[in-house]
Amino acid sequence: MKKDTAAEKEDKSSRRLQKTKPVFVYGNYRKYYGYRLNHTMEEDPRLKVFKREWFENKDCLDIGCNQGLVTINIAKKFHCQSIVGIDIDRGLVEDAKCNLRNMARKKQSQEILGKVSVPDGSNQDLLQRVSFRCENFVDNMRGGSVKYDTILCLSVTKWIHLNWGDDGLVTLFVKMWRLLKPGGVLLLEPQPWTSYKNNRQVSEIGFRSADTITECLSGTVAGFDRPILVFQK
Repeated sequence: MKKDTAAEKEDKSSRRLQKTKPVFVYGNYRKYYGYRLNHTMEEDPRLKVFKREWFENKDCLDIGCNQGLVTINIAKKFHCQSIVGIDIDRGLVEDAKCNLRNMARKKQSQEILGKVSVPDGSNQDLLQRVSFRCENFVDNMRGGSVKYDTILCLSVTKWIHLNWGDDGLVTLFVKMWRLLKPGGVLLLEPQPWTSYKNNRQVSEIGFRSADTITECLSGTVAGFDRPILVFQK
């Protein structure tokens, strides 16, 4: 029997790795938060620049929620009335639901032990206020009857552009605009492509204002220090 040469063995090994290595074509990385946050940070720095008035007692939608940590912590910190996290990856949605159950149990234990106080009007259980579902947001233009006060779209635009092109981006913004209540806000964290930086084209869809909340986020690792924009309907 002919033995494989060293080059042939390397080629076979490479092919095996390619077969087993997952490819995240939608940016649906596992351990995503570990990639982008400095390990010394106790809180995602994006939460530090968000305003309470955008979330408190409001109905919110988080598009591309990954494992749901930002979604859940927004509910905890800003006491939104409801927040729905959606992601195209069913596995990440299941992880988000698991994280929600774990955080709800931890919060309940802290309240019982008296380690945290519960503000008036915000003691509704996390499991009632936070939900997750698997959904391809740009798959079609159909939307439900539910409207939102605040929509988050954080580090999602590049992946929509890569997979659905310019039409996908237009669909994304039109659908977000339609789902927002009058006066609602869209919080956008675009990836650092030149064509996205301080992009004002979404004003043509119907948003009446566009402002930059921050140009940089301290505490993030290299490559994730991105601006955050706010658009108002």
